[in-house]
Amino acid sequence: MRARVFITRSEGSSIPKAKAVEHSLHALGFTETHDVHIGKYVELSLDGVDRQQAERRTDEMCRKLLANGVIEDYRFELDE
Repeated sequence: MRARVFITRSEGSSIPKAKAVEHSLHALGFTETHDVHIGKYVELSLDGVDRQQAERRTDEMCRKLLANGVIEDYRFELDE
């Protein structure tokens, strides 16, 4: 089973790196850009689990390590 995890900032939280990228885009002439979001992408394989177990374990990994619950949201997709 393969899990693809997408982690983004929570609504209302600000990440300095995203603001720096937005500023740099403006400086390069891309002034139409705004509200830049930077996230993380994690892909991993899970062996010896069925789909229900994979969902539960992936959610647990996200809550405990991969995403910071205070400032980040996450979602994931599973493939056989």
